[in-house]
Order: sequence, then structure tokens, then C-alpha cells
Amino acid sequence: MQWAELYRKDTAKPLAQFVKDLKSACKECGFVIHNENGMEMAHTFGAHGVEVAHGFDLHMIQICKPEKAAMSLQTNPERAALMPKFIMTFTSDGKTQVRFLVYNRPMIEALLGETAFADSLIESYDAIKNMIEGVL
Repeated sequence: MQWAELYRKDTAKPLAQFVKDLKSACKECGFVIHNENGMEMAHTFGAHGVEVAHGFDLHMIQICKPEKAAMSLQTNPERAALMPKFIMTFTSDGKTQVRFLVYNRPMIEALLGETAFADSLIESYDAIKNMIEGVL
């Protein structure tokens, strides 16, 4: 059984433009980019004294829907381990590559034993994939 899938897309849009457009799409859908000031990994690594190769442009973009997350976590804090949603973006072969890890329903239910939470998480994944596809 496959417990997760790696959602993969690419776009000819420059990475900076994709991130800008994704931020707008998030706002329209009630999501936020939680780590906007720390998503550029070259800067994050550099702040810790680690040098990266020239042109390294990986962005780890944490997406959150605060109202939904707060309610869910107050219901069951055990859900926190499955809540972070990161969209990874980087340039490869002249295109912006987009990756998003999606846990499958059987895994969510097996780990937490909650069908309602699985429904909610799958709904969020679908919304995030729709936002990504809308800005490609």
C-alpha cells in the first residue's frame, strides 16, 4: 500500500513569480504562507553559516489555514504531526519545479484513527493542489 504520494508539477514561470502568484492564491482561499521570511533555503542555511552552491534556489513554502488548523488542533493535538503542509519549489532544466507531499487516507486513519480528520486533511490537500494548478 502506498501511504503517500509526491505531487509533481512544473511551470515555465520563474520561481519568484510562481511564489508571488501562489501567495495571492493562498490569500484568496484563506490560506497563508506561514514562513514567508524563511522559505528561501539558501538564506536560511546562510544564516547558520552554511554555504550553498551558486544558483541554489530551493524554497520550502509552509501553507496554513489558521482558522481551520486552530480548531483542528484544539480538538486533538495529536494531529499536529500530520498538519504541516510544505510546497517545495526549485529550478531545474530551466523550469520551476513544484513538489508537494500528500499523505493518503489509509495512513492518516491508521495513525490517528480519525475519519473526520482524514476528510479534512484531504480537503486541504485538494485545495492546495488547486491553488498550485491555478498559478502554474
